[in-house]
Amino acid sequence: MNSITIDNIIDPENFNGLYNWFYKMIKAFGLGEYETHITTTITLLLTFTVIMFIFDYVLKNIIIVLVKSFAIKSKTKFDDILIENKLLHNFTHLIPVFVAKIFFPIFFKGFPNLTQFMIAVTNILLIIALTLVLRSVIKSIRDYAKTKPKLADKPIDSYSQVSSIFLYFFAAIFIYTTITGQSPANLFLSLGAASAILMLVFKDTIMGFVASIQVSTNDMVRVGDWIEMSKFGADGTVLEINLSTVKVQNFDKTITTIPTYFLISDSFKNYRGMHNAGGRRIKRSINIKMSSIRFLEKDEIENLKKIQLLKPYIEERQKEIEEYNANTGADQSMPVNGRRITNIGMFRAYVLRYAQQNPHIHKEYFLMVRHLQPTEHGLPIELYMFTNSTQWVFYENVMADIFDHVFAAVDYFHLEVYELPSSDDVRQFISNSKH
Repeated sequence: MNSITIDNIIDPENFNGLYNWFYKMIKAFGLGEYETHITTTITLLLTFTVIMFIFDYVLKNIIIVLVKSFAIKSKTKFDDILIENKLLHNFTHLIPVFVAKIFFPIFFKGFPNLTQFMIAVTNILLIIALTLVLRSVIKSIRDYAKTKPKLADKPIDSYSQVSSIFLYFFAAIFIYTTITGQSPANLFLSLGAASAILMLVFKDTIMGFVASIQVSTNDMVRVGDWIEMSKFGADGTVLEINLSTVKVQNFDKTITTIPTYFLISDSFKNYRGMHNAGGRRIKRSINIKMSSIRFLEKDEIENLKKIQLLKPYIEERQKEIEEYNANTGADQSMPVNGRRITNIGMFRAYVLRYAQQNPHIHKEYFLMVRHLQPTEHGLPIELYMFTNSTQWVFYENVMADIFDHVFAAVDYFHLEVYELPSSDDVRQFISNSKH
């Protein structure tokens, strides 16, 4: 191996005046020739680096101050977004790097090896600075797109992240080829052979990217949608859709993250249709004790006519039943012959009319009060209707008001609500049985 000498580093015949001035000044300290050359080279390199940093700092502050003063007066938001994402901050780095690339060979004339190395370094810095500028542009476009109502609910973050990944990938390729001196085309060909490994490494990223496109194209989920995915404990509003995850803020203010590709591989519930329809469904039952269901006596029917909502219905119903029984010749001495009014039927009719006159119930959607399959817990009477607002608090209040009234009204129809016996009921039963 050849020993490293000063001739391998410098070319004395091509020294410029600046180098000679520094050399003579340092030589005066009594250093040897080799030490003087090394010290002069380091001094020149540090001086050049400091000058570039000062130039970058002054240029950056001048440009940013000027542009910020213009942005304050401007009515558009895009220039503010550019400043927030440090586009100018990163752009100013390009100018010193270009200047260094031009002046370094002049500044270090007589240093062919050092010049070649530093030009490679400035090329790498140029790639990094350009990458930062393009990254700021991508982030600015992302933030500006979010201010547009038509794009606010789209997975903009996913597209931004994919663009950034491609940007970083190509930047790494060009840095590698700058260091090794290889052609980018040859490197891409060699990467083709390793595509299977790359697909394995970036499997989640690729799946997330494909899922983001499908979610956006099929309009499955938007930012601001209320979704429910019990598998992940998610039940709330979508805050963000990005390349790898979907952030959901639950109603208890906790945050649940769902892998984006699970939105197309698993089932979830989106309540956007409910919000768009303007009505939220009430589907709740009240269990009636079946032993309390019976035919109503005449005096009981007359008493129920005092209920204003029921009086027209009862009179119409009585007329209809009397005509039917007369036409069929039903023997009225036995209650089960012919048709008669029941307390459960009258109760259903009342609840239906009570809901129909409620101003908070949607009149254009299904509205019914129906029987469900009887069980050991009684006969379920289900109220099926929609509120005319989807707001959660409003919905709960309306539903509570309706059932408050329904539970209180049951007794007027000589019905009982079914409930399991409590410990007090058991103790009372035992006490009564002893007497």
